[in-house]
Amino acid sequence: MSDIPLKSAIPRRKFLKQSAAAVTAGAVATAFPKAARAAKTKRKTQYGMLVDLRKCIGCHACSVSCKAEFDVPLGETRSWVEYIEKGDYPHVSLSYLPRLCFHCSEPQCVTVCPTNATWKREEDGIVVIDPDICIGCKYCILACPYDARFLNPVTGSADKCDFCLHRVSQGLEPACVETCTGRARIFGDLNDPDSEISRMIAMNPVTVLREEMGTEPNVYYIAADHTDPHYAKKNGKYVRIDTHRRQLERR
Repeated sequence: MSDIPLKSAIPRRKFLKQSAAAVTAGAVATAFPKAARAAKTKRKTQYGMLVDLRKCIGCHACSVSCKAEFDVPLGETRSWVEYIEKGDYPHVSLSYLPRLCFHCSEPQCVTVCPTNATWKREEDGIVVIDPDICIGCKYCILACPYDARFLNPVTGSADKCDFCLHRVSQGLEPACVETCTGRARIFGDLNDPDSEISRMIAMNPVTVLREEMGTEPNVYYIAADHTDPHYAKKNGKYVRIDTHRRQLERR
């Protein structure tokens, strides 16, 4: 008699079902190799952006093109650039930090919306807003840890960057990517290991803003300065962050 406990033994009927399934799967893979490979490699698209600060010159072409593309009302921004000045003479530095919606994998703005007007698209991971459903309660604006949203005074609904969905759906790049003079922005599918953005992230150390928030942002930076002005002041260091936004302080 076998020494294997009865509970650990596989029932005969279950064993036969598993064996039959394995044989069937093997036969399908042999007869239809292309279909088998396609099923194996099937994945969801997650669009994202990589900003290489080694190439950014702070020219604002990205934010200006965004304004023009969407006719963004005066005083509001979908995309903006921060100027970070720090240090004491003669050891000073100036760097730039482009900002936009990060289309997070765990977006806090989605969970707080009472009307489901904002959601993350299954087909490409872009976080969007339906202005016809939005009631302008500002819950999502307060929930976003990156200050990426605003209340559009024309439509009365929440507004933000949507990775130029109308362009991307036509096979075009977002306006900010197309107009970047230094080619500092790369847009593409983060889940495609052969995409340019995936290859660049694999070859370079990258960071995200406010990783501690747990939102898993899908906008990455190379050589970004994430200096927090409040922390710097506590440590007696001079830091000044300027922006052309109406909201002067970084959140």
